[in-house]
Formats: sequence, C-alpha cells, structure tokens
Amino acid sequence: MPRKDSKNTKGRIINAAWELFYEQGYETTTIDDIVERSETSKGSFYHYFDSKDSLLSSLSYLFDKKYEELIPSLTDFSSSQEKLVYLNHELFLMIENRVPLDLLARLLSTQLITTGEKHLLDHGRTYFRLLRQIVIEGQRSGEFRQDVSVNEIVKGYALFERAILYDWCICNGEYSLYQYSGTLLPMFLRGFLSSTEA
Repeated sequence: MPRKDSKNTKGRIINAAWELFYEQGYETTTIDDIVERSETSKGSFYHYFDSKDSLLSSLSYLFDKKYEELIPSLTDFSSSQEKLVYLNHELFLMIENRVPLDLLARLLSTQLITTGEKHLLDHGRTYFRLLRQIVIEGQRSGEFRQDVSVNEIVKGYALFERAILYDWCICNGEYSLYQYSGTLLPMFLRGFLSSTEA
C-alpha cells in the first residue's frame, strides 16, 4: 500500500507542475506553487525531486500516465495499426495542448547531452511495454510482417515519434503536431504491414 501512495504523491506533484508550467510558464512557477496545487508538502517534493529543474525529466512519466489512461479505449480498434495511430494522435494532442514548447525542447536537448539516465529510452516504461504488446498482437494476427522483429518495429515507431517531436520543436511549433503526424504515421506504418495487409 505505501508504494501506491508514494506513486500517487509523486504523480500529483508531476501533474501539478506541468499544469502550472503550461498555465503560467516554467520560470514563474515556484516550488510553493507546485506544492499548493498538488496538495502535498515541501518535504514530499524534495523527497522525489532535488529542484524544479529535475522535474523536466518527469515529462516521460506524464506521457506514460496518458498511455495508461488510453489503454481501455484500445478495445475500440480492430487493428494494431489503428491502435498505434490512436495512441500517437492522443499523445501528440496532449503535448500540443499541455506541454510548453520550450520545455519539450529543453527535455529533448537534455536527453542528447546527458551522461545519466535517458528517460525517453527507458524500455521499462509503459510506452515501450504497450508498443511491444500491440506489435506482438499485430504479428500474431498476420497484420505486421514476420521478417522484421518486434523490437525493430517498436524502435521504428519510437524513432518516428521522436523525429516528429524534434522537428516540431526546431520549427517552433509552426504546424499542428498531431495533425501532421496523423498524416505521416499511417504511411510510415505501411512499411511494416504484411503483403496481404499493405
């Protein structure tokens, strides 16, 4: 039980922080603001985070929470390709509406230069576990090619998403992230479809 409570406390802090970053900006958001919004304490904040800056690496946690919320809706889709497009659409829509562009850019840049943990590449994340599950289902049903491994398909999908996010940041958000990806992703995924599905 304590593990669940601690996860909820950490999650509340992260959710509150990113809501505030979006509403009032990163620089003007204080730790006191985050503590108040999350209804936690400064002790709880410093138990999980050394500083406000260390919250930047928590963006992957926010993404995974979104994926967990989307899992029940996946039963509405009959194909693995549709499930992957749906997950991408919903995540990118959330990013466009809730994650400040400058903070996303900062996260991506820190992942490039860090010598420590690369949160976006952590294969223990909900993101990678869910992708593997969907791709395995797609291969078993004959939808996805058998001559490409599950790991290669998952890696390709993740590379596609990171590339779009990176481009969106360097283009300063001049196009709709989720709409552009929604056009390109089905074309990209066709390369992994079996000959009967393509």
